[in-house]
Amino acid sequence: MSNRRSSRTQSGTSSRITDDQMIELVSKLRQLLPEIRNSRSDKVSASKVLQETCSYIRSLHREVNDLSERLSQLLSTVDADSAEAAIIRSLIM
Repeated sequence: MSNRRSSRTQSGTSSRITDDQMIELVSKLRQLLPEIRNSRSDKVSASKVLQETCSYIRSLHREVNDLSERLSQLLSTVDADSAEAAIIRSLIM
């Protein structure tokens, strides 16, 4: 029984993010985000980095949706058995 309890405790703590992991994540995100990477200030808060990350992901998601819609429209205008249609289908999938 004590083995089960200790393994639960260990697995519970291993799934938590440590402060060092959070600092490393925020540091990597700072390098990836165009808005923050191009900013003059190196003292952008972690909260701001995470907000910008979410905003950037939403923006990318919108772009993907728009591209998917455009590809679907294009697919509807070409012959279904053509090479172009096969390429468009492969991009959508």
